[in-house]
Amino acid sequence: MNVFVDTSVWSLALRRDNPPRLPEIDELRRALQNGNAISTGLVLQELLQGFSKPKSYRQIVEHFASIPLLVPDRDDHIHAAEIRNACRKKGKQIGTIDALFAQLCIRHELQMLTTDKDFEYIGSVVELPLWVP
Repeated sequence: MNVFVDTSVWSLALRRDNPPRLPEIDELRRALQNGNAISTGLVLQELLQGFSKPKSYRQIVEHFASIPLLVPDRDDHIHAAEIRNACRKKGKQIGTIDALFAQLCIRHELQMLTTDKDFEYIGSVVELPLWVP
């Protein structure tokens, strides 16, 4: 199955010369090797905003050159708002971008590959396919 790689996993994988040994990073490597990694321009933008060194910047752009990027449409934004509102009604505030990422996974039947615990909460409110080791 294809995986949507969240910013949290990319950030850990690219942050250090020796990334931590985490199953999410191992899965990212497998997904990249098998061509199963999918993302969106917002993840790319978040990463580029967080890494200011030219070498890191180039490395991120190179990694994303071969990864399909999903482009949210009007309905994705509408459904993302519904996800965010449903979570808020259950007592948890989630980010606008996280709601959109969740919606993209749901619409495109992708597993969410993340280390961000907010997605576990989202998955308890809506049917979000989460990658688990």
